[in-house]
Amino acid sequence: MEARHLRYALALADHQHFGRAAEALGIAQPPLSKQIADLEREVGARLFDRTRQGVFPTAAGTAFLDRARRALAEMASAVTDAQRAARGETGRLRLGFIASALLDPLPGVLARFGRERPEVRLELHEMATSRSTAALVAGELDVAVGLGRPRGQGAENLTSVTIGRDHLTAVVSTAHPYAGRPSVSVAQLRQQHLIVASCDDEPAIGIALSALLGEDSAACHSATVARDVHTIISLAVSGVGVGLGPSRMTAVPRKGAWFCRVTPPARLPDLVLSFATRDRSPVLAAFLDTVRANCPEVGAALDDRLGPEARRCTQRRPVAGR
Repeated sequence: MEARHLRYALALADHQHFGRAAEALGIAQPPLSKQIADLEREVGARLFDRTRQGVFPTAAGTAFLDRARRALAEMASAVTDAQRAARGETGRLRLGFIASALLDPLPGVLARFGRERPEVRLELHEMATSRSTAALVAGELDVAVGLGRPRGQGAENLTSVTIGRDHLTAVVSTAHPYAGRPSVSVAQLRQQHLIVASCDDEPAIGIALSALLGEDSAACHSATVARDVHTIISLAVSGVGVGLGPSRMTAVPRKGAWFCRVTPPARLPDLVLSFATRDRSPVLAAFLDTVRANCPEVGAALDDRLGPEARRCTQRRPVAGR
């Protein structure tokens, strides 16, 4: 039994006449009569009464047609669902990210992706770069946003693009001697108790600070370790010391905080988006399209790393109704 048999039977029930049903289906009457007869033999019951007044479903026919109508509707839904999944309009995306990425550019990307793909289930996990890289390699994440390019075993199987650049900024309490100054020098920072991100969680930050302050700097070894930029700011406001973090943390409104430039300017590791190179998931492709749209400079980098074939994979049709 094929879907066309169901459509033929439903058309005959709707038109109650072989000729009119055949015309509506765009086929000749004899083939329609034969198909209905074949269907009745397969079912093992007479589905239609042929009368002078027309063709009408039997009791068996009525029961069959009810199911047939639902079956065709389910088949149509299955096709629609498959097409939507192929366009990345449904499914799941698992994203790991560091806290500072929520200052910029993730808010714009996530808001746009949510509007354009409302039925994609976003699973968001705040985690350090070292953890998100490991989770990405293990297949526990689809995308990771962290500081610096992924390192370690399995990193060679990932594609990474820069989505943000930043430089080092200091934050102190408004009661601190540095409050009111536009900048502080590296030499001054070496004399202060510092608040920094964990070098174990963010190895790229550790390397950058060691290069800036000196690998054997007492300021590095005695620094208070904080989980994220919000904690760095809070501890600095509490008078614990001088917090060091990305300049994007100045976007965090916090009473009692004063931000200073670090001179000479010290560039921090790039904010990097990574994913498995062989991942051709439509949902990932849709997310990368959103990143392209929100961060135009990222598009060329993606093209360089993925090549023309993969670029075509990421360029899906727009969501219906947009």
